[in-house]
Amino acid sequence: MESFRKAYGALKDSTTVGLAKVNSEFKDLDIAIVKATNHVECPPKERHVRKIFSATSVARPRADVAYCIHALSRRLAKTRNWIVAMKTLIVIHRALREGDPTFREELLNYSHRGHIFQISNFKDDSSPLAWDCSAWVRTYALFLEERLECFRTLKYDIESERLTKSVPGISKVHSRTRLLNAEELLAQLPALQQLLYRLVGCQPEGAACHNYLVQYALALFFDMAKYDAVKALNIYKRAGQQAEHLAEFYGFCRTLDLARTFQFPILRQPPPSFLETMEEYIREAPQTWFHVKEETG
Repeated sequence: MESFRKAYGALKDSTTVGLAKVNSEFKDLDIAIVKATNHVECPPKERHVRKIFSATSVARPRADVAYCIHALSRRLAKTRNWIVAMKTLIVIHRALREGDPTFREELLNYSHRGHIFQISNFKDDSSPLAWDCSAWVRTYALFLEERLECFRTLKYDIESERLTKSVPGISKVHSRTRLLNAEELLAQLPALQQLLYRLVGCQPEGAACHNYLVQYALALFFDMAKYDAVKALNIYKRAGQQAEHLAEFYGFCRTLDLARTFQFPILRQPPPSFLETMEEYIREAPQTWFHVKEETG
């Protein structure tokens, strides 16, 4: 049965490529999308992803970029195969991280007309693995949608747009949130917390935990060396302690007569599962995260 599914998937891919060659005005782009998101259980091949990046660059007309997003959305909406769905999300995620900002801008415009990641009913029940991976696909889509909403609030992308502060002989990369004033920080933190909530929810379960394609997608979340991950964990722990002390300080201020006219913000801590996930990652991660070699063919 599994062999039949693979053969059927390959036939569907070749048929779709053939139709694109005959009917599509964006032949090369359509073929690259189908090949990058085919039914083969391996990460999207780099040469196809690069063609998609090229088709959505600032040098191309905005209509071309919009068509690419429409084609990816259509691919995601029509498929009932978890491999195709996950690879489509990976391509979108990589385009947001590594592609030209025009892709993100057009994706924001497209999402105003309807959620591109609205696949809450997606299900591939062809096998126990497909069932577990389908659940993770839905979670992955929620994270990417939240990532887009976070950009609407922050007006910058926390992954692809970092500020570099140069010091003689040292280059430090840090988040823009370090430069915000109190008012801006309070406006942006809820969006960041919600994105963190979606990130924590991306912990796979069941057979999906050991699937290589899921692990490849997760590498886009934790793309950092073990040493950097340790530093990040210590920062989160310290932030949690500071939040507790700040809550105590607010509690004291509320007892003062003058404070009766003020409204203090509600402080929410990252869920314990996030710290547990980070600690588990640090225990098991190599000194640097794995890199995927492109398959031949």
